[in-house]
Amino acid sequence: MNIREKMQVKMRMEGVAISHARTDVTIRGLTTVIDEPVERGGTNLGFSPTETMVAALIGCTNVIAHKIAHKNGIALTSMRIRIEADFDRRGVTLAEAVAIPFPAMTMTVDVTTPATPADVDRVREELALYCPIAAVLRASGTVLTEVWNIAPV
Repeated sequence: MNIREKMQVKMRMEGVAISHARTDVTIRGLTTVIDEPVERGGTNLGFSPTETMVAALIGCTNVIAHKIAHKNGIALTSMRIRIEADFDRRGVTLAEAVAIPFPAMTMTVDVTTPATPADVDRVREELALYCPIAAVLRASGTVLTEVWNIAPV
């Protein structure tokens, strides 16, 4: 019996403001801390809100790339993802509104794989179509550059 996943779902999260800088966010019985560093009045118990968003891009890239690879019979032996983001902090400092807070990001993906470069290119191309975090960032005006380094097994 095949079980069909719902394609449209409601995501429900709850955040509790523990302080002016810390929010405990809960979903699916899991809680994570979003916090500011000490120098910005936080307790440094978790990523800041903007760091959390960039971390979500790393996580999404990992999950979706592996799903695409699996679907296409491509083995990814290891993957390391790094992001360097240009962040215009004028908005979060209340200096002025900023239309594109992250004007540019470079995501470097180091992959070890027995696959051919053409197979890895297929993963890269499909990743651009399916990663929702990358889609939101690109739609906001962020120029997201991907650099893939491929090492054979």
